[in-house]
Amino acid sequence: MAPALGLGLLLGLLGLLGDPGAATKVLHSLHYLTVAVSEPSPGVPQYMSIGFVDGIPFTRYDSERGRVEPLTQWMKDGAEPGYWDGQTQISVRNQHLDARNLEIARERYNQSRGLHTVLWASGCDRLSDGSVRGSRRYGYDGRDFISFDLGSGKFLAADSAAEITRRRWEQEDMAERWTYYLKHECPEWLRKYAGYGQKELERKEPPDVHVSGKEEYGTLILSCHAYGFYPNTITVSWMKENATLDQEMEWGGIVPNSDGTFHTWARIEALPEEWEQYRCKVDHPGMLEPGLFAWEPTSGRNLTMAVAVSVIAAILILTVLIGFGVWKLQSGRRDRSGYNVAAGRGNEWLNRRNHRLSDPWSCIRPLPSSQES
Repeated sequence: MAPALGLGLLLGLLGLLGDPGAATKVLHSLHYLTVAVSEPSPGVPQYMSIGFVDGIPFTRYDSERGRVEPLTQWMKDGAEPGYWDGQTQISVRNQHLDARNLEIARERYNQSRGLHTVLWASGCDRLSDGSVRGSRRYGYDGRDFISFDLGSGKFLAADSAAEITRRRWEQEDMAERWTYYLKHECPEWLRKYAGYGQKELERKEPPDVHVSGKEEYGTLILSCHAYGFYPNTITVSWMKENATLDQEMEWGGIVPNSDGTFHTWARIEALPEEWEQYRCKVDHPGMLEPGLFAWEPTSGRNLTMAVAVSVIAAILILTVLIGFGVWKLQSGRRDRSGYNVAAGRGNEWLNRRNHRLSDPWSCIRPLPSSQES
């Protein structure tokens, strides 16, 4: 079975993890992350969905509050009359559908009752070359289930259980509908939301950069942290003398802070005696020019305070990722060779014609209701 949706992939689906050297940049992004669990617990509701514009949480729905709510002032001020009521109705329906999806998936994999999870991520990016990039991906219990590839216009099933869904969706021409949504409807909503938050989204805050070093087993590990920057477009790379070492370094992705800014890091291994040859290069729209930063051993190696201030991610995002962590935990309890798919099951996960085509709320209009076949 395909690998599980990892944190890096989730950040990527939210438009927060990309190729730092790519020529084509993401101008604006709209993504949704949804988690449904069969057994809720304190801090982890049965269903939660959060919308992100340019990586910033801007709308939220969960099963405990039962209503879609704005997470930014610009979204609260910009939404048209009736918007919140309409999106709440869609979200409540989606909550019930995902509860049913959990049951269907459990039966399809011939599993006992207990803690199970469905996670899906979806959205679109508007790129600097004028093109649009979109994605849609589902997972179950810590593993990929099915995804839609916009380039080929095809669904990619992770195993035989997902093949049932893939065949059904292909029969119902879902690929055509997803393509239209990702190429047209999602970008239109993105344009509207980005317009609401234009002043906030177009601000520029340069990063606060810290370089640290730590020697382990004869190897020097150099870390370059950039904190508190906005927008999330940034390039962080390590250089040895005049050579860029992108292939040798480890990059941590771009992660939101609780104040609407972002942080990231890049790490590289070096010989302790060569530490003076290394520089961290940082380039961000808020900087007048790219900066070079060196490790200074005498400045101290403990960045606890800087980390404590800058690395606190938004509580809402953590809550969703807690659900993801539960999902991963369940995955770890199972045989890595995959699940036993139950034979002869009549139920099909996500196979109903009246199932949503959309991200939560208004990003896609729901499909017309009809009898389940």
